[in-house]
Amino acid sequence: MPRTRIEPVLHVSSPCGSSGNQSMRRDRLVALVVAVALFMENLDSTVIGTSLPAIAADLGTSPLTLKLAVTSYLLSLAVFIPMSGFAADRYGGRRVFCIAIAVFVLGSIGCALSRSLAGFVAARVVQGMGGAMMTPVGRLVLIRTVDKRALVDVMAWVSMPALAGPIMGPPLGGFITTFASWHWIFLINVPMGLLGIVLAARFLEGGPTAERVRFDLVGMVLAGTGVAGLAFGLSVAGLHDLPASVVAGLVIGGAASMVAYLFRSRRVPASVLDFSLLALPTFRASLLGGFLFRIGVGALPFLLPLMMQLGFKLDPFQSGLVTFSAALGALTMKAVAARILKYLGFRTVLVANALVSAGFIATCAAFSQATPFAVMIVVLLVGGFFRSLQFTSINAMAYAEIRPERMSRATTLAAVGQQLSLSTGVALSAAVVEFVVHQRASSMIDIADFHAAFLLVAAVSASSVLLFMQLPRDAGADLSHHQQRQPDRLNQTAR
Repeated sequence: MPRTRIEPVLHVSSPCGSSGNQSMRRDRLVALVVAVALFMENLDSTVIGTSLPAIAADLGTSPLTLKLAVTSYLLSLAVFIPMSGFAADRYGGRRVFCIAIAVFVLGSIGCALSRSLAGFVAARVVQGMGGAMMTPVGRLVLIRTVDKRALVDVMAWVSMPALAGPIMGPPLGGFITTFASWHWIFLINVPMGLLGIVLAARFLEGGPTAERVRFDLVGMVLAGTGVAGLAFGLSVAGLHDLPASVVAGLVIGGAASMVAYLFRSRRVPASVLDFSLLALPTFRASLLGGFLFRIGVGALPFLLPLMMQLGFKLDPFQSGLVTFSAALGALTMKAVAARILKYLGFRTVLVANALVSAGFIATCAAFSQATPFAVMIVVLLVGGFFRSLQFTSINAMAYAEIRPERMSRATTLAAVGQQLSLSTGVALSAAVVEFVVHQRASSMIDIADFHAAFLLVAAVSASSVLLFMQLPRDAGADLSHHQQRQPDRLNQTAR
């Protein structure tokens, strides 16, 4: 069977002149529009954590019961992600992206106006529906709009929300709840969302695709159930929110649904989750290697605030300010990511930087009462830089070999992988902390109880190098513009 020729993913415009400058400005503006929307979604998923006691008091329920609002959001997010690519192809990426922001804003307003637990949970489900479409569709519109040469640069903008949002959420939520009202953690989404809709409608491209395929409803149900069961089950594993039998049922049921979906996907022409994309080396390394790497990154927003509050006895706002330094490190990466990839190439950066990033995660295991806060901040700041560089490289390289007509399926599958990896990171780290505390036969959690969790998730992140090392040396060269050095001396000797 002949090999399929890989076509260029995106157009390449003139590298110089006014048209080139205009293209660059447009690409950055498009990236900023998408990044703001993704930041809003990533921030909202964590900002609620420090506000749960205040919300629970107003709604007349307990903070533990109110965790239904967190889990319902995760469930809604997981269920609707698989249909995002189909919706973008059928109705146009720009239209779906704008509608997703509007739905998210409506859900935010509903949360702020809620007067009962049922109403609040329902509003969070609506938020999850919008968030499920924003992330993959926003990335799809981005890669279909920007100049190919600028993809690495704009992916740096899009990668930062994934790191900055979860880190900024706890301190921002604590600040707003302490000095204003918990309602504002949702109402701040309204002006941001309206601005995003206006800018997206004005500057984004992306109409319906010419090819119309029949939507696989049964596949959607199986995939949505599978992703929801796995993501939700892994998110609450070890947290005592649900009985162990229920958690096991969710994970096993989700896995069974995914297996059933895999069998069905072989018999339908247009599957909801296209696993045949794993045949492409760059996408396979990005999805599977990225899955392992994100386990460690997904654990950080869970482990750090708990260690700061339970171990160092800081309040939520103080602990959030310490962990916020990781987000600042991510912001500094944007200016140099493209240069680093151009000089070293994707393969070298992904292999070396996975080990460096994992090393900074493992360093958190050395934190103790004797560790100066300045040292902890430096570790988190520099570690945030390298983690953001890895995110940018993984996200950009994923689309190096994807042809235009398969872009929507690639973004959908990538979004599902990211959601599951972050949930796995939380579940794994929570289980390790619980095991250590149980071994000590103590009900009190100490700083040392977190050390094993940091070391384990760091080791899992480091194991991603096994997949990145399988990449060819010129992987993604069209995107990074990296050129292999020729052995000139050997060539001259041969002559």
